Amino acid sequence: MPSIYLSRPRVAVLLILAGLVLTSFILTADRHNYWGAFGDTSQSDNTSEPMIDNTLLNLNTSGSAIDEQLSKKLAIIFPINKNTDMQFYRNTWLREYIYPVCDWEKPGCKIVCNKESTWRTLDEKTFCFSKEMKNYSDKEFFIKLDDDAFIDRDYIFELMRKYTGSEKPVYISHHTRYDDLENKDSLDNVLYGNGKFYMFNFNLVKCLDTNFKYEHHPRNEDAVFGGMVRSGCGEKNVVFVRENDDKIWHKKYKNKNKDLNLAYIKNH
Repeated sequence: MPSIYLSRPRVAVLLILAGLVLTSFILTADRHNYWGAFGDTSQSDNTSEPMIDNTLLNLNTSGSAIDEQLSKKLAIIFPINKNTDMQFYRNTWLREYIYPVCDWEKPGCKIVCNKESTWRTLDEKTFCFSKEMKNYSDKEFFIKLDDDAFIDRDYIFELMRKYTGSEKPVYISHHTRYDDLENKDSLDNVLYGNGKFYMFNFNLVKCLDTNFKYEHHPRNEDAVFGGMVRSGCGEKNVVFVRENDDKIWHKKYKNKNKDLNLAYIKNH
């Protein structure tokens, strides 16, 4: 076979052409997924579920993807009685998050206390659902909501974005001090949240003292919850956050062309 002779100018031209082809291949490889042809599986699958970390959440980043993740971490503890209108709440945004606390077992109940609700037993009902919440380790946030109250969805998710990942117990409400000279060593001067609404994280649930004792009964159930917080968590270790009352409605909802009585039948 005769030998092939390439002159220096021809070699130079061939090298330039080869360089252009290689450069074009590299620049367009990602666009046309050439790398996949070589069996490289290190590239991420764009169809997989997005990862959301606490750094992003703590920056108050909004968005439907983040809210979807947060929604899985919320439980609304909702004590009910024979007058509670569950149809109303199940037709609102609260529907997916409500955990009804019932006197007796019946369809839809998440927590059952096996005792009829009266004003004399509400503190016992608070102990009942507080003990049960300790089993909900898959939740990060809890709201205790009265059945004559309503809350703004965007406000709740704003709070969740802000306090997700907090290392400390967080307790959000309109807090006040409780006067109880008869229970001076247990409930007197305890800091507690207004009963219509209080929100807290699982770190608070974990340290609640559900064996908290006081001598004179019955007592304000929300003050008793505050007593469980003080006894188990220690007030100095808790982040107390003042609620925004413009985002919470109690007994009456009034906004634009709506004027609703949320407490048409008085409970207890």
